[in-house]
Amino acid sequence: MSGIVDQLLNGVVKGALAEVLTKSGIRKTRRARRTKSTRSAAGGILGSVLEAAIKAAVKPKPARKQVSKKRTAAARSRQRYK
Repeated sequence: MSGIVDQLLNGVVKGALAEVLTKSGIRKTRRARRTKSTRSAAGGILGSVLEAAIKAAVKPKPARKQVSKKRTAAARSRQRYK
């Protein structure tokens, strides 16, 4: 009798745990991340000259000025009651 109860409890607990894991988005096995492959220039002196010329031609944009965002009264009250 106790064996049947144990089996029943184990099944219920295992099912609940599986459901919680699937709902929370947790995976049982880790996924390997793919690294981005970067291609280097032709190589040697020619490659370094080309790379330097390309870097000099492409100028980065200046950083944008930060603008503070005012919260509305509704947003403040929503934050207060979380």
